[in-house]
Amino acid sequence: MRIVFIGTGEIGVPTLQALLKSEHEVVGVVTQPDKPVGRSQLIEAPPIKKALSRTNIPVLQPARIKERQAIEEIRAFKPDVIVVMAYGQILPRGVLEIPKMACLNLHASLLSRWRGAAPIQAAIAAGDRETGITVMYMDEGLDTGDILLQRTIDILPIDTGGGLHDRLAGIAPETLLESLDLVAKGKAPRTPQDNASATYAPKLKREDGKIDWSDPAEAIERKIRAFDPWPGAFMTVSTNGTHNLKIFSATVINLRGKPGKILPSKAELVVAAGEGALSLGEVQLEGKRRMSAAEFLRGYPTLSS
Repeated sequence: MRIVFIGTGEIGVPTLQALLKSEHEVVGVVTQPDKPVGRSQLIEAPPIKKALSRTNIPVLQPARIKERQAIEEIRAFKPDVIVVMAYGQILPRGVLEIPKMACLNLHASLLSRWRGAAPIQAAIAAGDRETGITVMYMDEGLDTGDILLQRTIDILPIDTGGGLHDRLAGIAPETLLESLDLVAKGKAPRTPQDNASATYAPKLKREDGKIDWSDPAEAIERKIRAFDPWPGAFMTVSTNGTHNLKIFSATVINLRGKPGKILPSKAELVVAAGEGALSLGEVQLEGKRRMSAAEFLRGYPTLSS
């Protein structure tokens, strides 16, 4: 089948690569424009575009996919199927109606749970035991289309947002190829989502990583893992001024104290929560390198929060 792939984020790269090696023909790719990245603000191409560096496949990078020119350029590819994964813009009806057979989206959750932009972080932070990849028929809603196929994986107690992202990226290609096979044979099911049970995972901002120490220690530990690497969980500490301390890992311990207060400890950085406390693992003071909490404490023996 003739495929147009629409995506931007790193999670879609294995799926695009699998399509390129499959019996299907990728006739065009749509991704976000190049943009400045990092402290140096150097212009970089999206991961999806980088993955095509050794191919001659046409790449479109419209600022807004709903513009008429973008829609007509996609239509010119004459796709049988459009595949979307982590694109970052909502597709208008004009694009959804282009493919002859289907417009499919791969979403990193078990819909209807965790519709929206940050389903991986939301699943870990909520304490979900499983998640997966959903292939759905796209409509004009936010992840509301009928389900074609789902694949499930367990969420491990050690999973971070980054680690779970990579595991989901790994199961997405096979899930899509199986879905395309069903579409080609005319055997693809359509199962409406249960809108009453839907939950939402809105786009995260850097400030969402600030820890609320009145929460239970177990909930904070999940948030720390969920938000690694983005947007990063952090607390405010006093070290010759007030600074943010990014936290990469922590262990729940059975101590009590005023929420947010650093508790006395010889070799550990322990912070009281609403229920229990956390012994911090790896941390990074803004402007400094990442290190163990014990190493950090040796440099700041009078630390307070």
